[in-house]
Amino acid sequence: MTVTIRDVARASGVHVSTVSRTFSAPHLVNAETRTRVLAVADDLGYRPNRAARALTTGKTHNLGLIVADIANPFFSSLIKAAQAQARLRDYHVFVADTDEDPQVEEELIQAFAKQVDGVLLCSPRLTNKTIERLGEEVPLVVVNRRVKGMPTVLMDVGRGAGLALEHLVALGHRRIALVTGPSGSWTSKEMQTAAATSEADVVFLGPNPPTALGGLSAVTDVLASGATGVLAYNDLVAIGLMEGLAERGTEVPRDLSVIGVDDIVTGRLGSPRLTTIAMPTAAAGRMAVDLLLHSVDAEGAPGVTTLETSLVVRESTGEARR
Repeated sequence: MTVTIRDVARASGVHVSTVSRTFSAPHLVNAETRTRVLAVADDLGYRPNRAARALTTGKTHNLGLIVADIANPFFSSLIKAAQAQARLRDYHVFVADTDEDPQVEEELIQAFAKQVDGVLLCSPRLTNKTIERLGEEVPLVVVNRRVKGMPTVLMDVGRGAGLALEHLVALGHRRIALVTGPSGSWTSKEMQTAAATSEADVVFLGPNPPTALGGLSAVTDVLASGATGVLAYNDLVAIGLMEGLAERGTEVPRDLSVIGVDDIVTGRLGSPRLTTIAMPTAAAGRMAVDLLLHSVDAEGAPGVTTLETSLVVRESTGEARR
C-alpha cells in the first residue's frame, strides 16, 4: 500500500502542512521536528510527489547538463561528480550531448528551459552573445568559457599550458607545435595566450577536431613544422597524433615529445604513457552545481571560480634530439 503524506503526519504527531514544508521548504521547519519527520518518512518508505512539489514551490528539482561530446572521457568524471553533488541537494540531472554542434546546443538549452530549474553548460560552442541571450530564459552556469555577467567555473588550462611549455623548454626543445582545437574554443585561446610568453618558438597548427582523428589529421603539419615538441589540445588529439607518428616511423619521445591535456585514463594505458595537464573535472562538476543552485535559490552577484591545473610528467616527453 502506498504511504501518503497523511500517514507521515499521523506517525510524526504533526500537521500535514508541516510534513509538506519539511520537504519543500526545510529551512522553515524547526530542526528537531524536521529530523523527526524525515526519520518517520524514511521508516515508512514515503517519497514526496515531485510533480506536486513543483506545483507548490515552482521548482522541478531537475537540472540540465549539456556537454560538447559525451564520448570524450574528459566529461565522464565531471558528469559523475555533478550528478552526485545534485543528489546531495535533492536534485536530478538530465545529461545531453551536442556533438560539437552549436545549433544543437541552442536547441537543447531552449528545450531544457521548460523542464529544469537551471542548466550547466560545459565547454560550449555557442557565441557569448547567444549564451547571454539564452541566460535570460533559464539560469545558466558555464564551465570553461568566460561569459560576462554569468556564473562560471574555469579550469586554469592557461597555467597548465605554461607549465607544459616550460617542461619542454627545460628538455631542450626550442621549436614547439601547438595543435589547437575547434575554432572559437576558449581552451585553445588560453593555450595560445600562454604560448605567447614562452621562450620557445611556438607554431600554431589548427583548428582541429578535438578527437583522435583530429590528431591523426595533424601529423603531416606537425612533421612539416620542424618542431621537436608538441602540446596538443587534449589527450585524445595527442593519442591520435602519436598513433599517426608511429605509422610514419617517428618515435615518441625519441624523435618528438608530445603533451596532452585532461589526464584521461586512456592516456595512462598506452605506450609510451602520455605526459599531460591534469584538469580538475570532478571539482568543476561539483562547483558548477553549487553555483547553479545558488542562482536558482537566491539572488546574488554571479561568481567566477578558477580551479588549478597541474602537469603530470610521464613517458611521452624527453630531451630534444640534437
